Amino acid sequence: MAHAVLGGAAGVLWLVLPGMTPGDDPPVAIKDPRPVVSAVALAEHSPRDSPPSRTAEDDETSTTDLVLPLVAVGAVGAVAAYGYIRRVRRTRERTTPGGVSGPPPTGAAPQSLAAPDAEACTALVRADDRLRVARAELVFARGLLGAEAVAPFARALSEAEGELTAAFRMRQRYDDGVPEEEAPRRHALAGMIGRCEEAGRRLDSVAEGFTRLRDPDRALPYAEARFRDLTGHTAAAQPLLASLTERYAPTATSAVTGAVEQAKDRLLFATSRLNLARQELFSGRTEAASRQLHSAEAAVAQAAVFVEGVDRTAAELRDAEATVPAALTGAEAELSTVRRRTVREDEPHPRLLNADAVLASVRQEVTSNRPYDPLGALRRIVRATAPLASGRAGVLSAAALSVARASTAAADDFVTTHRGAVGATARTRLAEARRLLAEGAPEDIERADELALEARELAERDVRLHGNPASAAPAGSPETDGSAGAVLGGILPGEAATEEGGERSAWGFGGL
Repeated sequence: MAHAVLGGAAGVLWLVLPGMTPGDDPPVAIKDPRPVVSAVALAEHSPRDSPPSRTAEDDETSTTDLVLPLVAVGAVGAVAAYGYIRRVRRTRERTTPGGVSGPPPTGAAPQSLAAPDAEACTALVRADDRLRVARAELVFARGLLGAEAVAPFARALSEAEGELTAAFRMRQRYDDGVPEEEAPRRHALAGMIGRCEEAGRRLDSVAEGFTRLRDPDRALPYAEARFRDLTGHTAAAQPLLASLTERYAPTATSAVTGAVEQAKDRLLFATSRLNLARQELFSGRTEAASRQLHSAEAAVAQAAVFVEGVDRTAAELRDAEATVPAALTGAEAELSTVRRRTVREDEPHPRLLNADAVLASVRQEVTSNRPYDPLGALRRIVRATAPLASGRAGVLSAAALSVARASTAAADDFVTTHRGAVGATARTRLAEARRLLAEGAPEDIERADELALEARELAERDVRLHGNPASAAPAGSPETDGSAGAVLGGILPGEAATEEGGERSAWGFGGL
């Protein structure tokens, strides 16, 4: 652009230079090799007062002299316009502020991959939702008919879960930037979709047999009995949660805050569905009764997740509270070994200083007789000492595993009970955390905890965006209306209402 401007200035200067010549000395242009006549002789033979006449040849020469500068100016103008257009295009296409281009963020799909990436996210969410509903239905069928009767369906569910786990593993690698080239990334997205479809086919292969198990005449009394048991359990969970809130810091119970109220909302929903199911069954409409019964079962299952989450959190906090003193002792032993190795150094190791500060802070919390978060304290101990620990203190490994399991279970409960609003990214991080925990490699336990915490944070963000009409839905989340899929208000999240007002079984969707 600078070169174009400089060229334009030179062209303009070329045009105006003849006009800057003094009037007494006209510019001389030698065009042909004629004899040069001296100025003195010319003065002697010409009248002094008459101005020199301009001939047609002189006018033609002057016009010719202007052609080349005009062409130069036109060329410079064209170059400047081309440079300006290119600059505007680069400004519109760049994605980094200040005009500095950079690589796309990790996991971001190029424009050509946007459509298959969104399709893969949708397939992952739909498959995950279907398998979560299928697990709840299988638990209900096992309680009604026994483990032997549902064994074929349990095998199909296990195979479908294997396909979905592989799809989520591919998605995690994709988000990490592997592979890097566009063509392999496109194949990876197609592979995710194929795995999700295969998971649906595994359930479809036994859907007809599972549907025959759902006899409303037998299932309705069992569902009503489960509803009554859970109602009593919910009432007992209320004082338990109150005692946890009083005994521990708010961060310790944040995962189950409001759980009892949400369980009551689900039970209220289940009450209406059970009543409708009984009315339909009494009227002889068996198919409609089955749909209403399924809605009630799903609501009871989600209420159970809330209530059991309170029980599990109470047990986790009690165990963590008992483990903190032993973890402090184990951490001190590990750090003393590090101190002996660095005793000859002039300055202590920075990580050693940080670990000492963390342990001192945790010890002060424990001895202050004020409410604190035992799981959070264990997490801080593990993270501070992990870079320095030799692994000989088994209590630290056990503490790390307890913390990772607690965070993963809390994230899984949240996704299950709010799945109508949670997108693919949160589910992917949760699936990776579960995979690392299942493999049980000690070096991956802390990473599993980090992924579970990230999954919970992303899921909560998705729910907030879902509840804001001005915000876009999270990637891969199903679009729902105000009557189904709502997160609050007692409406069952994650379930799609049929025209008759009930829901269909996850075993009989007929594909994803």
